[in-house]
Amino acid sequence: MIFGRSLLVANAGDCRAVLSRGGLAIEMSKDHRPCCVNERTRVESLGGFVDDGYLNGQLGVTRALGNWHIKGLKEVDKGGPLSAEPELKLLTLTKEDEFLIIGSDGIWDVFRNQNAVDFARRRLQEHNNVKLCCKEIVDEAKKRGAIDNLTVVLVCFHSEPPPPIVFQRSRIRKCISAEGLQNLKSLLEG
Repeated sequence: MIFGRSLLVANAGDCRAVLSRGGLAIEMSKDHRPCCVNERTRVESLGGFVDDGYLNGQLGVTRALGNWHIKGLKEVDKGGPLSAEPELKLLTLTKEDEFLIIGSDGIWDVFRNQNAVDFARRRLQEHNNVKLCCKEIVDEAKKRGAIDNLTVVLVCFHSEPPPPIVFQRSRIRKCISAEGLQNLKSLLEG
């Protein structure tokens, strides 16, 4: 949700939102997997368990809007281990914020956060077509072997493409001590 300059991300499950701020990936949500320490602790405090990385041996997430049909995971009156309560992250948008990538778990199985931002930035710099960029992210995920569901939404905060990143080059002085030089010389001469 965007209101004014505030961006609010609510997440329950293993979809993920990543913000590009000047080309740097900023994680806006956390995956709710049973192997995460905080989620495991929450699950176990509610009488659930994690077996081989799965909630009660059945489900790969600890929070979800669906999956209520799985017996014993969500007992409303007792507060079962599966929760639909999202985690929230609020951030004030700046001029450097370029876009937000919202993707299903299949995208994040094959893209790291920074890799997805870099990929999207390059595509937007080439053609500045958001719909085509989303298609290219999904196509690239397939090429990388993604086998889970693939959905991506890209929210751009500017009408122009992201600017190229300019790196400041600094002059680095290199020196070696006389002793180091002698050691290197004797090592090379064998």
